Order: sequence, then structure tokens, then C-alpha cells
Amino acid sequence: MAKYNLNPIAVAEVNTKYRRIKTMLPVPESLEIFARLIKSEPQSMMGQPPVVWDRAEGFQVYDRWGNKWIDWSSGVLITNAGHGRKEIADALRDVIEKPLLTSYCFVHEKRAELTEALQAIAPEPASYQVFLLSTGSEAVENSIKLARTYALRNHGERKKYIVSFENAFHGRTLGSQLAGGMEQQKSWIVGEGATFIQAPFPDGYKNEDTSFELFLTTLKKKNVKAEEIAGIITESFQGVGPDFLPTEYAKELESFCRRNDIVLIFDEVQAGFGRSGRMFTYEHYGVAPDLIICGKGISSSLPISAVIGRKDILGLYGPGSMTSTHSASPLPVVAAIESLKIIQREKLVENSRNMGEVLLPELKRIQGLYPEVLGCVHGRGLVAGLQVVKAGTREPDKQTALKINEKCFQMGLLMFAPVGVAGECLKIAPPLTISEEPLREAISVFEQACNEVLG
Repeated sequence: MAKYNLNPIAVAEVNTKYRRIKTMLPVPESLEIFARLIKSEPQSMMGQPPVVWDRAEGFQVYDRWGNKWIDWSSGVLITNAGHGRKEIADALRDVIEKPLLTSYCFVHEKRAELTEALQAIAPEPASYQVFLLSTGSEAVENSIKLARTYALRNHGERKKYIVSFENAFHGRTLGSQLAGGMEQQKSWIVGEGATFIQAPFPDGYKNEDTSFELFLTTLKKKNVKAEEIAGIITESFQGVGPDFLPTEYAKELESFCRRNDIVLIFDEVQAGFGRSGRMFTYEHYGVAPDLIICGKGISSSLPISAVIGRKDILGLYGPGSMTSTHSASPLPVVAAIESLKIIQREKLVENSRNMGEVLLPELKRIQGLYPEVLGCVHGRGLVAGLQVVKAGTREPDKQTALKINEKCFQMGLLMFAPVGVAGECLKIAPPLTISEEPLREAISVFEQACNEVLG
């Protein structure tokens, strides 16, 4: 867990068009709020830069003491359509004033509007349906359940394995962490998981072997045959990087699944809704997943997730037997409808792609200034990350990553705490509404922070 300094210090005053820092940081008056939280909630909820959000608009975050940051977090890759969108707020207000706050699985009209809108962006809309849920972890669990059910009903009990990838993150519930690829997050799991196995992810840096042959060799070493695999799940890009699949590898993975009737699952919780310069990141690879897991950027606001999947798989359970209390709850549904409309109307997928062409070359230039400690840069569209390592090695250096992150915070550029296998990754994910001028200003701040910490 990142540990930020909660002792207020004087920092240089900042006052630009897009940033403003006018107090000590953290703000002395905010410490009482942190103290209350330390007493009333578990420490697991701490660990982010010590700012108390008051409001957020577009690509900027404000506190109530006059400070303003350019946001490079989007919450945590949530606000793809921008913070505080009036269209989303107005739609929520209409539902609240109707009033209609919850409906369980009773039908409301907006539910049909959202499922149709999501169906329309599936690989083959006529062959796919949409199941709405509340969280990404819940959607992952549902996808594992569906893959296992499909295998059992079509091939029997022998087809039971779920294959995922090392360093993967799919959520914090039991099934999603069994599918995850970070062993330190599984220390609480005892006895379960014999049918969950991981293969090395072909990121090209942490694992330099990007051949599909390594995947096949791994299965052989683990004594798992293709005909025993129920499902394969991968993040469209791994959040620890972001690390992307080589296109040829993704195509070979898809072909392997087709030959062996394995359910292919792409986790788009972080990667979807324009984040990487395509509506879904799997589109970069030219593949068609059987199940697509959506969350975060689906609504740019309220909790909602979805599984978009082949009709024959989603239809395995009868009426009333695959539901969730808040599935298609009216408020998140209208938020998701409006968010998707904004993304499409304002061409934010295209903007993400164009701004990525500004962001990535600049990050690679900065990495080139400090190649011994900024190990690599990966990214597409408006998601990117730099791996901070101990000089001359590939050993993660979370302390230096945290120093750079904290320096950015002090200068009016807000990122969430470093992520990665060991907290070494500086992750960049601004709202897709950001334009070139503020993006270049943010890049300049990031470079200055690197210079002050590494120079």
C-alpha cells in the first residue's frame, strides 16, 4: 500500500489555466477528515494521494480550499466521458424526480435502451446479448460461471479448467482473485483454486518471450490438455502495465479456443469505452471474444457492469436463475446510456486515439532521459504506464515511483497511487475529454517531477 505524507508541507504555488495550488499539502484543514476515516473505516481504503475531492468537472478535480488538479486518473479509469457531465446529471435527476430509484428485475424502459445500445457495439450484434450487473468483479464471476456451465453441458465434467495469465487483475472476490495472476493477493485463499491456472503474459518486458508456444508449453508443464479447458480469460490490456497482447498472439489464442470449443473471455473493465483508442481494446487484435466483461467507463459515474456475450452462452440459465439485486438498477442504467451517447456523439474514441499520438511519444522521450530507472513505457490511446525500476535492473522500485507520483500531486497533476506487480508503475489515464493544450501541460509537469526526483 502506498504511504503518503500526511504532514502538511509548504509547496510552490501554482496558478495556470488548468492547475492551481494555493495551500500547504495535504491541506491542514483536511486532516480532520482523514482522522475520522482512520477511526471509522479499514486502512485498506487509504493509500491514495491525500486530497479530499469536493467536485470534479471535465478533466479537473477540485478541493474546497481552492486547489485544482489536472486529473490523470479518471477516478480509476471510470470517467471516460469526463467528470460531472451535465447530461448524466440531468438524466439522473429525471429518474430521481419521476421517482424511480430501484426495480430489482422488474422491467423499466431504460433497461431495454441500454442493453440494445451495448448489443449494438458487440462483434456481431445479432449473435450477442447483454447481462447487466453492478461491479466488475461480479461480471468476472458471472463469466467464469457461464464458461464452466457451457463446458459442463456440452462436454461433461472433464472440461473444467479456467486459464488466465500471470500478473492479471480481475477483481477482489474469490473467483476473480483465483483467476487473477498475482500470488500476493491470494494469501487468504486456502484449498480452492485447483482448476485455475495461469500462463505467462506476453508483455515483452516482464516476460520477453511473446510466442504463443510459451502458452502451449505452460499448459503441458501443468499437465492440462486443451480438451480439459472450459474458459480462457485475459484482460484486453493488463492493468499492471498497461501491457498489451501482441496481435498475432491474440489471434493464435482465439484460434486455439475455436479449435477446442473453449469460451474466450476478454476483461474490458479498464480497457473499454474508448480508453485505448478503440471502443473496446480487443478490437486492436482483430478477434471476437465469446464473453466481454464491461465496467468502470461504462457509465463514467455510478456502479454498473455488464457481460456482453454469445446468445447461446448467456442463455444457459432459465428465467429468474441468473440475476442480481441491483442488475439494471434505474440510476446506473441512465448514467450508462448518457455516457455512451457522449462517447459516440463527441467522438471520444477518436480523441483518445489522437491524444495518444501526443502522449506516447512524449512519455517515450521522458523515458529516454532516464532509461536506467524508467524501465519501459507501454500505452495506447489515453492509457499509459512507466515501470520504475532500480537502476540498471528490472527490479521494481516502488519508493521512487511513489516520490514521482507525490511530486506530481504537489504540482497540480493528480494520479492514483502507483500500481503494478509491486507498486512500481506510474499509470496515466485522463478522461477522454482532455484536449491537447492541457495534456501537454500535464506532460510538462510529469517531466518536471521526474527531473526533480531522478535528476
